[in-house]
Amino acid sequence: MDIKGLAVIVTGGGSGMGAEVARHLAKAGAKVAVLDINKANVEAVAKEIGGLGIECDVTSDESAKAAFATARAAHGPVRVLMNCAGIAPGARVVGKDGPHDLGFFSKVIGVNLVGSFNMLRLAAAEMSTLDTLNETGERGVIINTASVAAYEGQIGQAAYSASKGGIVGMTLPAARELARFGVRVVTIAPGLIGTPMLLGMPQEVQDSLIATTLFPKRLGLPEEFAKLALHVIDNALINGETIRLDGAVRLAPK
Repeated sequence: MDIKGLAVIVTGGGSGMGAEVARHLAKAGAKVAVLDINKANVEAVAKEIGGLGIECDVTSDESAKAAFATARAAHGPVRVLMNCAGIAPGARVVGKDGPHDLGFFSKVIGVNLVGSFNMLRLAAAEMSTLDTLNETGERGVIINTASVAAYEGQIGQAAYSASKGGIVGMTLPAARELARFGVRVVTIAPGLIGTPMLLGMPQEVQDSLIATTLFPKRLGLPEEFAKLALHVIDNALINGETIRLDGAVRLAPK
């Protein structure tokens, strides 16, 4: 799919990998609507790339529908959804204060998994009614963001790993269902990416994480994530798959 001139929505676009994807999409000529719950951040990124910044809570039906309507009015119907919104807090199943807080677990699942599905369902419904873009019959692409923690979550990541495992699990059935509309569904599972959250950790923690990466021996770059997202959009044969982007890292228990 040629992204030039097409309408794109990027969730979690106010920082980190989402912001970098938004920058790369804008450079490629897409009309980018950047969504984030942090209004100041999303407006700053939108201003930087000449896009549209929309405050949005991906867990809310009302907020998500309003964001789609605003993006549609400005750029036309969405052709690409890039789901990057997510949180990564940690808590042990049994901690010093007792069992894992159930509300905390639900919040992580709500933002990461339910939020991704919320945006996916709305994008898919909109894409399914559009004209095809090319001889392949494509109408749109939906890219989700999981994590290598979906496969080898560390101690304290029960909620986070469950949420990302859910995203991996819904990728193929969604792709199978939406194939008749010419809509692809793909997930990227990044490893240790140098986002502000990870770079804010003590250097010794960063070094210990990097030591588990086979090659290259460094943190991944947000632009490497963005480049893969653009390739997925361009390559029509990539569908129903979760792609690890991790330098062959396999996370240790802790």
